[in-house]
Amino acid sequence: MKIENFEMERYQSIWENRVKYNLTESGVHPYSLDEFLSEKEKKELLELRLGYGHTNGSEELRKTISRLYQGADKGNVLVTTGSAEANFLTVWSQLEPEDELILMLPNYMQIWGLARSFGVHIKPLYLKEDLDWAPDLNDLEALISEKTRMIAVCNPNNPTGAVLSEKAMEEIAFLAKKHDLWIFADEVYRGSELSGRETPSFWGMTDKVIVSCGLSKSYAFPGLRLGWILSPEAVTEQIWAYHDYTTISSSIFSNYIADLILQPVRRKSVLDRTRALLNMNLKSLDKWIAAHKDFFQFVPPKAGAITFIRYSMDINSTDWMMKLIEDKSVFVVAGDCFGMDCFIRIGIGTEPSHFSTALGCIAQTMDVFRT
Repeated sequence: MKIENFEMERYQSIWENRVKYNLTESGVHPYSLDEFLSEKEKKELLELRLGYGHTNGSEELRKTISRLYQGADKGNVLVTTGSAEANFLTVWSQLEPEDELILMLPNYMQIWGLARSFGVHIKPLYLKEDLDWAPDLNDLEALISEKTRMIAVCNPNNPTGAVLSEKAMEEIAFLAKKHDLWIFADEVYRGSELSGRETPSFWGMTDKVIVSCGLSKSYAFPGLRLGWILSPEAVTEQIWAYHDYTTISSSIFSNYIADLILQPVRRKSVLDRTRALLNMNLKSLDKWIAAHKDFFQFVPPKAGAITFIRYSMDINSTDWMMKLIEDKSVFVVAGDCFGMDCFIRIGIGTEPSHFSTALGCIAQTMDVFRT
């Protein structure tokens, strides 16, 4: 098996800790444990015995996660090392060579690369900019064949920040049920809606739904490397067997802290902080784009710590990304990483002063493109 280069992750690995202004981060400015934990909780954390813990996640954490989804219980939950492992395990365990996967695009390209490496045929379901990054669901039904096994969506979406309407979700669920397909829903940005109205989960919309989520994005705890899969109990047991061949278990530290984060009052506080920060930076971005409207246009994101911006300059997106790194020590994600030149993805989850300064640095490079 040959695996494709994950271009965006490789660029980030090389540059994100070497630039002064990193706008490629797709999450929210992270917490420190000192500002999040009480003195009692810090003491309890220091007293934890560093064993393996439950390989499928602590019972307490799996119960807490299950309460986020109507009708779920701890048997539906498998705790993973980040949502990246959740995505990997789902593709590995549920798809076979020659299966067809309908994949929402643009998207975080992990599933794209993995599925193709496993011999799965991908059929893109494109979000359309002129529909405010919504899909035309007539396209979806036309893609379904007897070989189709799964529809994979990212909702809220990375990189556009779009959110499917409830009507669109219902139509996707209807078509999946009609054709006996799995829905695989990456919901890692659920909870980061700028309006404050949380996006419904696909969980429970049919009997064949698998959800992946985690604490890296909306919750601002990427360093915990804590994610989860939610699926019918028999499927969770099956995926757990695959998990035994990967990381075996997530960190006992991360399980303890994650359970605190996801308690109702703490969870609300964390997500309120996320939304306040995103709304503040989006206002700055709106003003910045208005000041440079000859060069940029975008559909404002409805959720998530990212936005996808179209530009009109005569330069390839990867070339511009590298020019910004070299000239201004500013790092953005090239649209090429999503197969869409003439776009850049900018993270809006960083500290506001850092964000506005980085935008100013980008603006200083614009004169060369003026005619």
